[in-house]
Amino acid sequence: MTETTLSDDGSGRGKALLVLLFGACVIGVGPILVRLSDVGPVTAGFWRLTFAIPLLAILMQRTEGRISGFAPISLLAGLAFALDLGFWHYGIALTSVAKATVLSNLTPVVVTAVAWLVLKQKPKPLFLVAVALAVAGAWTMAMARDSGFAGKSPLLGDAFSTATAFWYALYFLAVSAARRTMGATRLMFWSTLTGAPLLLLAALGLHEDLLPGSLVGWAACVGLGIMHVAGQGSIAWALGRLPAATASVTVLVQPVVAAILGWSIFGEAFGPFQALGAAIALCGVVLAQWSARPSS
Repeated sequence: MTETTLSDDGSGRGKALLVLLFGACVIGVGPILVRLSDVGPVTAGFWRLTFAIPLLAILMQRTEGRISGFAPISLLAGLAFALDLGFWHYGIALTSVAKATVLSNLTPVVVTAVAWLVLKQKPKPLFLVAVALAVAGAWTMAMARDSGFAGKSPLLGDAFSTATAFWYALYFLAVSAARRTMGATRLMFWSTLTGAPLLLLAALGLHEDLLPGSLVGWAACVGLGIMHVAGQGSIAWALGRLPAATASVTVLVQPVVAAILGWSIFGEAFGPFQALGAAIALCGVVLAQWSARPSS
């Protein structure tokens, strides 16, 4: 079964977009599960990848008939994703959720800039407007959600959150490049296998509690693994069929999903400004897809 063929026809692009949106919505559950995991920030990332590994191994066995060989670019993707998880989780712990969300959502800006300057993929002016809209919507949501809490160490948390955007952008670009020559399942397996021990070493170095203290915590950690396979796996698959810059804007539906879940499960505020921000972000996502559509 081949997973690497790029599809330029409308139906193939439409399918890839639906899969990408599905993956982004699934990943939006992540902050809820991290909060319930009852372990340290980096440790939650470790369990997410650890519980995903056997599932990915089974999937690769089914799609390719065997555990395929390691590809060097998987190392880069795994390293970038491990750094993304570690920095993002600590950014949330050290600064306000609002600023952590805003700064980490600079990913589309970074990906678009790299694609433009390094890969010579010049974006359309309308796409740049879409990026600005999507990021502005996420910013509006974040600032409205948590404007009164500065965090334990705001400057350090802000730095971690900003770095998150770069690590996730690097992951996006690495996966996009890797998907030209390898299947999504193989890439996910090896990048996840690379990232898990790195996060374990970081958790040990930071003296975090490694084991959840409750059944709910364990269930949340297992849920993170399932979420990783379904969500990040879908995103990786779609990145083989969509430009990285376009995909990075689309996944901004994640904070919208997370905000709605936070409101419904934890009773977090979701008032008019949050709704406005969500609407602006989703308009930016739709506009990005419309501007990137193939010319007829």
